[in-house]
Amino acid sequence: MTHHSRSSSGLWKIVVWDEDFFQGKKHEFTTDCYSTAEHGFSTVRSCKIESGAWAGFEHCGFQGQQFVLERGEYPCWEAWSGSNAYHVERMCSFRPITCADHGRSRLMLFEEENFQGKRGELSDDCPSLPALGWDGSAVGSFLVRSGAWVCSQFPGYRGFQYLLESDSHAGEYKHVREWGSHAQTGQVQSIRRVQQ
Repeated sequence: MTHHSRSSSGLWKIVVWDEDFFQGKKHEFTTDCYSTAEHGFSTVRSCKIESGAWAGFEHCGFQGQQFVLERGEYPCWEAWSGSNAYHVERMCSFRPITCADHGRSRLMLFEEENFQGKRGELSDDCPSLPALGWDGSAVGSFLVRSGAWVCSQFPGYRGFQYLLESDSHAGEYKHVREWGSHAQTGQVQSIRRVQQ
């Protein structure tokens, strides 16, 4: 299977280990990793993000539960999976989030699919859509004007994470199924900008 890497021009760096607490086999990446198995790892057990923001995925090929990894240390899987709706003990692919622009991010959200119904716009983090006045717990579609955003299933940035990027799908996420291979519901109750 052929896959294409995004050019990173040195702005992104992740260091991964095949054991917890930065032990075992180590490898550095500055671009996409479609499959950790291609690099001799069955999975990533710990990592350090030295620059840029990264999207980690449960399965090879950027599939399954998504994890947004920002600058810092992740000594074990709980560090990136701890607040998700279910705990995922593996990360088998990852890539840079190339469009993250914390200072100039804009996102439109719509009550229904295909940009229909009530709409709202965000340019700042929102720990609780219901507290902001968004009716119900679901969002039908998103239009990412700029930057990258993490939508979470529950208030306080908990539950499943959905990464929305201005440079994917032309920033248009018309249906829940476009939010990621693991998306099953439109339940979104908190949204934040990805830190670069």
